[in-house]
Amino acid sequence: MKKTVREIDFFRNIREIRECDFGVFYFFDGLVISEIKEGVVFNWSMAKKIIGIAYEILGEDKPIAYISNRINNYSVVPTDWLKFYKNRHDLEFYSVVAYNKGGLSSIVLEKMFFRENIRQFSDLETAIKWSIGKISDKEFGLTPYVE
Repeated sequence: MKKTVREIDFFRNIREIRECDFGVFYFFDGLVISEIKEGVVFNWSMAKKIIGIAYEILGEDKPIAYISNRINNYSVVPTDWLKFYKNRHDLEFYSVVAYNKGGLSSIVLEKMFFRENIRQFSDLETAIKWSIGKISDKEFGLTPYVE
């Protein structure tokens, strides 16, 4: 079931909300969640704007997890990930919450250009728990336990 960020309990931890003409971005400690508007083609110029806002709100020296909460149908220009890296940006923890096959199929293209692993979820709360865990491990220098 689709849930917006405003509909979940975690919303009470919000630091700041930024609304752009292409989507709404929710900023928490170490976490950014996006809800891109219906029909948008998300590109590098939009990404640059959000990266600047994220650095302004969260700083450039701490790890940040990004969740794309795909409550609407939109597309990403997958080759723009190359511009992201060319500009020396890094995103270690990227996850997508997709509620239908269309949302999942666009991830396949993104994976071709995104250097790290894109984690997929079918509900927002699970994605948040995973992201917060990864950020906490990174901040405290913990390595994940593997059996």
